[in-house]
Amino acid sequence: MTENRVGDPPDALLRAEAINKNFGAVVALQDVSLQIPRGEITGLVGDNGAGKSTLIKIISGVLTPDSGVIEFERKAANFTSPAEAREQGIETVYQDLALAGNLAVWANVYLGRELTVGPKILHILDKRAMLSKTGEMLERFIRNVPPIAEPVELLSGGQRQVVAIARAGAWGSKLILMDEPTAALGVAETKAVEDVIFGLKRQGLTILVISHNLDQIFRLTDGVWVMRRGRVIGYRQTARTHPDEIVSMITGAAASAGAGA
Repeated sequence: MTENRVGDPPDALLRAEAINKNFGAVVALQDVSLQIPRGEITGLVGDNGAGKSTLIKIISGVLTPDSGVIEFERKAANFTSPAEAREQGIETVYQDLALAGNLAVWANVYLGRELTVGPKILHILDKRAMLSKTGEMLERFIRNVPPIAEPVELLSGGQRQVVAIARAGAWGSKLILMDEPTAALGVAETKAVEDVIFGLKRQGLTILVISHNLDQIFRLTDGVWVMRRGRVIGYRQTARTHPDEIVSMITGAAASAGAGA
């Protein structure tokens, strides 16, 4: 396990131990170990190609590691599909959001989890129940809920992102993984998305955020893991570090950071 100047995060919900992943001759992850503290917002930063997205895909079951172990709630959990990860309470919000633009907000919230009435073999959708419950689900996290009967394609970029994040939190999730949650959004929409993320934390969810925006990392997170060239360089509590130190770890300027000076 990587040594850390401030010590390992407490009460980890998820642990990755000695994860390795190669794509042919390309080493994507090399001996990656980290922990995600329960009930906190944790950042994951690093340059392009550092291995962040590969690690997220392994945690969420999109990819399987070549070696190493993922532990979730203190149990081995090397998921072989995103469905397995979701069943255990891990949801992922990718940059492309995975929303169906032609479907209404309520239909996106229930996509793959549709409610039905009558005999199951007929698969008659219970639209009234889904409309009603969607509002209740989103109001837990969103101050101004977008029109739930509107197609998602008619919403602004910020509203779509808010729906995707709130949907992830609405299904009783324990851990939400977010890949660049406010990329390409304006200041006001970024704030709205960050408010939803803080709402998830207040509800007791654990969140891992990938972001290139260090200002955002310092606004949102309790701690941050730094990756460089497929390796974990170290962990810092954001209240006890500063952006210059994180940048030096990302770039390799802090030669002693990886040794946990």
